[in-house]
Amino acid sequence: MAFTLSPESEKFVEDLLIRFPTKQAACIPLLHLCQRQQGWVSPEAVEFVARRLEMTTSQVQGVVTFYTMFHTQPLAPNVIWVCRTLSCELRGARFIQKHLEKRLGCKLGGTSKDGKFTLLGAECLAACGNAPMIQLNDRYYENLTIERLDRIIDEVAAKTKVAAASEKAG
Repeated sequence: MAFTLSPESEKFVEDLLIRFPTKQAACIPLLHLCQRQQGWVSPEAVEFVARRLEMTTSQVQGVVTFYTMFHTQPLAPNVIWVCRTLSCELRGARFIQKHLEKRLGCKLGGTSKDGKFTLLGAECLAACGNAPMIQLNDRYYENLTIERLDRIIDEVAAKTKVAAASEKAG
């Protein structure tokens, strides 16, 4: 099925395109818009952006795969990024990651059994002085312990509703 934007998003794109010197310069903002609407950047969204901005699909796909902020598969409502840089590693990031993998029942790149969390790894989240840390959605949690991490996950999980498989299919 072809990807299309909502009427509100289409209006935003029209306003966006007049602010840039070339259509191609709007690639990143348009990809963000597609991802916000769909939750990820599907192959159909890549084709849509390429047609809209007069680019090749390989050019758009190159942008999508270069930046970690774009997701090429559906994600859970909550995304946990585990920082894996040396500073975090030396202060316990491996224990944080292993604990999350066990608790969520998935490895890095996977989604929890309840469908509420996707677990990803980042090479650096730029909070080296407060390691170990994670980014959960748009918020940083620093100087983590396993106990504090469990409280955070419990709170977020309690607030997250996930559609049943039958609702997702329909």
